[in-house]
Amino acid sequence: MNRTGPTNENLQKLIRELKLLSYKDKSNLWGRIADDLEKPSRQRREVNLARINVSTKENEIVVVPGKVLGTGSLDHKVTLAAWKFSEQAREKVASVKGSTLTIEELMKKKPKSSEVRVIG
Repeated sequence: MNRTGPTNENLQKLIRELKLLSYKDKSNLWGRIADDLEKPSRQRREVNLARINVSTKENEIVVVPGKVLGTGSLDHKVTLAAWKFSEQAREKVASVKGSTLTIEELMKKKPKSSEVRVIG
């Protein structure tokens, strides 16, 4: 059986942009995120806020190549970028003055990957 990849047109466009940026900037981070997003949806990462809280420090920039779920809480400010967020996760991040971005917004804001971490 051939792997077909995601059928969502927006996700396909994002994957192409990530690969292009990875090649242009010689950055493995964006290529890794593109590879993770190409996986079937049942294999994409889902990360709870509790795990993000334990794994991050104040004002850190984090990318989740999948979905951020609202289980747990945050006790410090972080900037999260992900393909999808649950509504509860967005509310909890905003309650600690953190911010949520799409991966595309983060690519434009921080194209150099040295300040960005992947969790998941």
